[in-house]
Amino acid sequence: MSATKVAAGPGAVPAQAKVRRLVVFVLLFALVVIAANGLSGLLERLLRSGQVLAGEGVAGLALSLAFTLIGGPLAALLWWLVWRRLDEEAERAAPSWGLYVAAVYTMSLVISATSLLAMVASLIADNNPEWRSPLSVGLVWALVWVWHRWMWRHPARGPLQLATVPAVIGTYFGLALGMGAAVLALGGLFDVALRGSLELTSTDNPWWRPVLRDLVLAAGGASLWWWHWLRGGARRLRGGFADVGVIVVGVLAPGLLALGGAGSVLFVLLRMVFDRQDPLLALLEPLGVGIAAAAVGALVWRYNRAAAASRAERTRQAGMLVTSGVALAAAASGVGVVVNAALSIAVSPLAGGNARTLLLGGISSLAVGGCVWWLAWRPAEQHRRLAAGAGRRVYLVAVFGLSAVVALVALLVVGYRLFEFFLADVTGGSLVDRIRAPLGLLVATGLAAGYHLAVWRQDRTRQAAAGPGPKRTIGHVILVAGDDPEPLRRIIEELTGAGVTVWNRAEAGVPLPAGPVNASGLPEGDSGRQLAVALAGVSARRVLVIAGPGGMLDVIPLRD
Repeated sequence: MSATKVAAGPGAVPAQAKVRRLVVFVLLFALVVIAANGLSGLLERLLRSGQVLAGEGVAGLALSLAFTLIGGPLAALLWWLVWRRLDEEAERAAPSWGLYVAAVYTMSLVISATSLLAMVASLIADNNPEWRSPLSVGLVWALVWVWHRWMWRHPARGPLQLATVPAVIGTYFGLALGMGAAVLALGGLFDVALRGSLELTSTDNPWWRPVLRDLVLAAGGASLWWWHWLRGGARRLRGGFADVGVIVVGVLAPGLLALGGAGSVLFVLLRMVFDRQDPLLALLEPLGVGIAAAAVGALVWRYNRAAAASRAERTRQAGMLVTSGVALAAAASGVGVVVNAALSIAVSPLAGGNARTLLLGGISSLAVGGCVWWLAWRPAEQHRRLAAGAGRRVYLVAVFGLSAVVALVALLVVGYRLFEFFLADVTGGSLVDRIRAPLGLLVATGLAAGYHLAVWRQDRTRQAAAGPGPKRTIGHVILVAGDDPEPLRRIIEELTGAGVTVWNRAEAGVPLPAGPVNASGLPEGDSGRQLAVALAGVSARRVLVIAGPGGMLDVIPLRD
């Protein structure tokens, strides 16, 4: 059973209301920040002096008192006025309310977490820890965070727009903090294991102190990630900002970290075999951090790559393309460095050490980046594809365009160096020495641009031979469903080709069973046929699909 309805939608929100909300929330944000800074300053003075507040720094004390006693009551009064009006649906659904909650939530989380973790790390690892300032800042901003978390999760007045942003930002802030601190902690441990504690320690600052400090930060970051990802429900979020967070922080950042670490490890190993001009301890210096970066980056990348596999097809494809792009950049850099070093050795065979070290660095970058690119891109499979998605086409055009721009700049630099060498009386270096660096860059980017241009043209040829596909009539779908919306989301994507944002029903819904998709791209089974009939002939930029109990579907085109 299907019903198609056209939403009559309310009229446009008056500009006066939008401006009023924007001004109010900007002012409330400023007053909250002012009051929090003033209160943390007073608390720090109280912790430092014990009983006497006045003493030295009267100007600072006066500023803290003014911020607290003036900014605090004004913030409380303005918040009370705002909170009363949130019973109205229009006020609660305003984007400015969601933006305010997300901004203060993020700011208070970052400041309180970093301050309190820094205090704990200082107490554990420092001889003379400074704990008063971070404790006062951390406690005050933690109270602000708890307050705004309560507002964010409030069932009747919490924001309706941008409601998922705090969970996503909290998840990936914790992940980034934990990932960076874990690399430093493991790098310190590996350094001790590889180079020996006698080279890395002293009586005043033993090696275990910075390691312990970084472990505290890593544990704190992991706890924040766990709290928001699992307990906060960020793992179940789909579409929009949640998918962007998975791709950028979950796949791109750890991918860069893992590639850089693996390249450093291979570079050190190659130098130990072919370039022993430096002492062994100097050669081993980057090895510990490299191993740690490769291990932590690969672990985080693998976990988030698996998490992205359960999301929309375009998100899964974006994860693959991001990994491929990162690896391609590493491989292209390696090609450029190899060409540069090879020309240097060819011109000056006796130059020795520096050129050999440069060559080994290029080989390590090319080997690691090339292997990861081959595994992520899978050239043989890509060339057999009959149809190319929009993400893949954008990726090919972007890589070709950027490579072509860099190649053009490198070509201009090569031409400038050539003309300068022949037209001017230049001394100090041969012609090859002057052009080898831009020439290596030109070769690397030229190869990348040529390959991706060829793949793009191949896709265009196959698309032209296959003829025009079905016209896309729906821009974006908002799906309101029960506890298991994934089968419906996949069927809608197959039918429309549009992105799907999932909203979970507050009450227990009855999810529709999903049938498989046949070779023609059309869904099989009752649920697939119902959706195909309900969406047939619908044309709108945004469409609301409501899956109700008993298999009922409402398909509602929304007015812009």
